[in-house]
Amino acid sequence: MTTTTIARAWSVRRSDGMTLGFTDHDAPLAFGGITYRPDMGLTAQAIAQATGLGVDNTEVSGALDDDAITERDLMAGRWDDAQLQMWNVDWSDLTQRTLVFKGTLGEVTRVNGAFRAELRGLADRLNAPQGRVFHPRCAARLGDGACKVDLNSEVMAVQLTVAEVKDARIFTFKDFPRFAGDWFEHGRLLILDGSAEGLHGIVKNDTAHEDGSRTIELWSALSVPPGPGDGLRLIAGCNKAAATCRLKFNNFLNFRGFPHLPPEDWLMAPQAGARHG
Repeated sequence: MTTTTIARAWSVRRSDGMTLGFTDHDAPLAFGGITYRPDMGLTAQAIAQATGLGVDNTEVSGALDDDAITERDLMAGRWDDAQLQMWNVDWSDLTQRTLVFKGTLGEVTRVNGAFRAELRGLADRLNAPQGRVFHPRCAARLGDGACKVDLNSEVMAVQLTVAEVKDARIFTFKDFPRFAGDWFEHGRLLILDGSAEGLHGIVKNDTAHEDGSRTIELWSALSVPPGPGDGLRLIAGCNKAAATCRLKFNNFLNFRGFPHLPPEDWLMAPQAGARHG
């Protein structure tokens, strides 16, 4: 490749499979099944790379384009952890190209109709904790392969429509189905359709009222407010305690914690008292 024919091309692939391609060349480039568009939807800074296991560090920025990366999609988190590849390519011979970066999108910030996204290299995943944690509470996630609770059961989840919502965080329902109080605390609320489709939140409080209505409060507001009539699904919550696993879910055989571990104060000062013996 000669420096006079080098262009930069990058592709971004969301978790739902949607893929966009961009280039700083003045004409479209097509290779690997992706067409790279010559517009200003995305630009990239120079890449800082290190030898060994150092984490590649760079960022991309661009204008919010209704046909490409929209502000609503960014707010909804649909571009979180999107896979990104960046190439140096000879536009006169597209077979002559070099992959210079591969990673994912990290933190995205928005200001004045533009966005800026951090890029995380492959080595960034080495920073994630590895191995099993020994703790009195369960390490499994409710409904996963280790837990084995069937979340499709009618006693584990319910589908409703949004009736009243405040601050994209507090949902009020009338004539709520019969579920025990606090049943959905620590559970999830998933939006099924509408402008906020795909967003989810963790339930902070589940309050049953005497008139049959119910208030579901999330820990944090959804980035896109759902509208009246939008469908949602509520999934039962688990606080990871052994008693909850046994009494609420009748699933203690699959409990993935260590409820008989001594408390931390005993580990720090075992001579503090015979009650820990």
